[in-house]
Amino acid sequence: MHNNQTLLFVINPVSGGHEKKNWEKLIREAVKEPSINVDFYVQTGSNDKQAIQQRIEETKPTKVVAVGGDGTVKMVAEIVKESLVILGIVPAGSANGLARELDIPADLNEALNIILSGKEGKLDAIRINEEELCFHLSDAGLNALLVKYFGTYKGRGMWGYGRSLFKMFWNRRIMRVTVETDTDKVKRKAFMVALANAEKYGTGAVINPGGNVADGEFEIVVVRKIKLLEIMRAVTAHRNFNPKNIELFRTKKVVLTFQQKVPFQVDGEYRGKIAKIEARILPGIVNVMLPAPSSPKEEAAGA
Repeated sequence: MHNNQTLLFVINPVSGGHEKKNWEKLIREAVKEPSINVDFYVQTGSNDKQAIQQRIEETKPTKVVAVGGDGTVKMVAEIVKESLVILGIVPAGSANGLARELDIPADLNEALNIILSGKEGKLDAIRINEEELCFHLSDAGLNALLVKYFGTYKGRGMWGYGRSLFKMFWNRRIMRVTVETDTDKVKRKAFMVALANAEKYGTGAVINPGGNVADGEFEIVVVRKIKLLEIMRAVTAHRNFNPKNIELFRTKKVVLTFQQKVPFQVDGEYRGKIAKIEARILPGIVNVMLPAPSSPKEEAAGA
């Protein structure tokens, strides 16, 4: 049995692949306890954020659950930040980067069990240029190009991802960047610079070994050399990038200045080209439901 809870499920009906699920029906069938009240908001693509905020004010849910991919999770996290409302996640997108990072499974019943009976933890965010929050990973350079190209393919899927990967590598360019953290100021040549609040991308590729979403810091990962085979191994076999080709700076704030404008993405959304990035950590601004701890990493995230 669970204590009385009110859950608001925010559903993105176009997340994931071609097969669309009736999430409301599936969730109602799975959550049958009388002590749990469920409510639903299905995104329309028009003024969703304002409408969800209004629904929260009206129904005062204990938890707001994002049913979708990284975009839906990001939107809900932004809504419930700095409040007592707890974020829950049902992974339903194509990549599910933050859910993968938090070890939240794609299986609906397992995800619901975490939402109802898991452990409450904290989630940091990176404030980008005082305009946007990053909860997972942002980067300039190669991967941002990949995000841009992948977004242009209608079918997406692994075929679209593979085509985007080769196109990205063909069009790779070296960047000249100045990295200024709380303790360092260096100039580097790089193919990619990541602002990492997490360890790995939604594909499973590990860019920031040991990254933690709730440690009050983030990492700047400077990728100085890269090979196509290394990228493919990182994606398909979840291998780490070669540490000899990567330089890492742990910090609470950073200024990145590029010699020329470079492609940039935030949490899987392409943001165009940019010449300067100012970022700072916002520790523990979101309460989030996590699996019951079974590893030191999960213990740290839940602390």
